[in-house]
Amino acid sequence: MRNPFDKSKILLIYTGGTIGMKMDPKTQALCPFDFSQILQEVPELRKFSTRIDSYTFDPLIDSSDVEPAMWVELAELIKARYSDYDGFIVLHGTDTMAYSASVLSFMLDHLHKPVIFTGSQLPIGSPRTDGKENLVSAVEIAAAKDMHGNAMVPEVSIFFNSQLLRGNRSTKVNSSAFDAFRSPNFPTLADAGISIHYRDMVIHHPSHLERSFQIHTKLDTRVAILKIHPGITAQVARDVLLGEDIRAVIIETYGSGNAISKPWFTDIVKEAADSGKILLNVTQCLAGEVNMDIYATGKALKDAGVISGYDMTTEAALGKLFFLLGEYPDNEKVKSLLERNLKGEISK
Repeated sequence: MRNPFDKSKILLIYTGGTIGMKMDPKTQALCPFDFSQILQEVPELRKFSTRIDSYTFDPLIDSSDVEPAMWVELAELIKARYSDYDGFIVLHGTDTMAYSASVLSFMLDHLHKPVIFTGSQLPIGSPRTDGKENLVSAVEIAAAKDMHGNAMVPEVSIFFNSQLLRGNRSTKVNSSAFDAFRSPNFPTLADAGISIHYRDMVIHHPSHLERSFQIHTKLDTRVAILKIHPGITAQVARDVLLGEDIRAVIIETYGSGNAISKPWFTDIVKEAADSGKILLNVTQCLAGEVNMDIYATGKALKDAGVISGYDMTTEAALGKLFFLLGEYPDNEKVKSLLERNLKGEISK
């Protein structure tokens, strides 16, 4: 049992993104600053009795260029440094942050320490930056322990604009405001105001503290996303649902899981399901869940072999599929696990 008054050690991992940029006074161009000098850039961090070390990806990765290899590198880094630190903060571009936080929640198993993703909409050197507040609060949360010396939030999360969100429940909803992320179907894990209020009842705490941390790095990315829309053609549906190199398709449907009722569409869906492909239904709506038993079009999908994604985000569905497909060659096993709540990604 750790002493709750022990000084916490946090590893700051800069993968790339706006938060790490600073304007060169001569060229006026944005360029990444040296995170080994983070206390000079954000002197507020000196007020914490926390040791902060940093690690910078080389090369840095624009979040639009994030690929599974980066997730593997990140998981392996956390694994290698796991015993040395009490928490990890991942500085990441906002465009794909929810994807990275979602897939890492499945890749990191028996996690007893915080892994907090954060970033900013404005560079940390900008006078009105949101980066300093996001970083300072993320450090405070990552270092926080309960009276027994255990981490307050031992899961993968996103901190942005005063809110700590479960990573695999988050989605980016705004490209230009500071409240860039939302968790539509799950409450915040913590709220940062004058003090930080932790919602202990919804935070996931490991039930077996003695089980050792491990990572899963076998990701199978043979997944496609088909967004249902008015005017979609049979050729488009066929190309995606029956793609030769595709093991699974996420179908983004209307409302509570509805799609086109025309026979040509359900015939293609059934053909794909009969061929062994995994078909997962998630709603295009920001909030709510899939229920394929309400309307006839939803029932037709269910009868054709489509699995409900319940209230999963598309980002969580993609990360969960990458993880499950990598772990299990048997598609039937994957289907059975898709409907189970593995990491708090669905309300079931």
